[in-house]
Amino acid sequence: MNILDEDISVVECGRLRARKIHFRQIGKGVGRLGMKDRTDIIPLLHTLRRPTFFTRDHGFYHPSLLHSAYCLVYLDVAFDEIADFIRRFLRYAFFRTQAQRMGKVVRVYHKGVSYWQVRVKKAHVLSW
Repeated sequence: MNILDEDISVVECGRLRARKIHFRQIGKGVGRLGMKDRTDIIPLLHTLRRPTFFTRDHGFYHPSLLHSAYCLVYLDVAFDEIADFIRRFLRYAFFRTQAQRMGKVVRVYHKGVSYWQVRVKKAHVLSW
């Protein structure tokens, strides 16, 4: 299940729908509007079945947030590039399936992807 942070624009959501990428958005399909970032969203993710949470909030890119039951994706890109990079991430060979994404905290940016993984002490960096 793909979950988008509430600050991802209607335009970018429309672009994802046009590409047949299924998601729910905080405050519209899951949770409620105005949820506090770490204090409300992380407990919400624990109640969902294997969610991948996409956000532009860099506070979610930290190894202390690793958990085997979800994936956190920090989109370090411009607001109008979000749909493109979500699609790119979901199609990337290392993250294509839910099983491959679980237990990771990921940063997506123009040059590639960096991530931490549960039970691995170092960060990984991949190029597109």
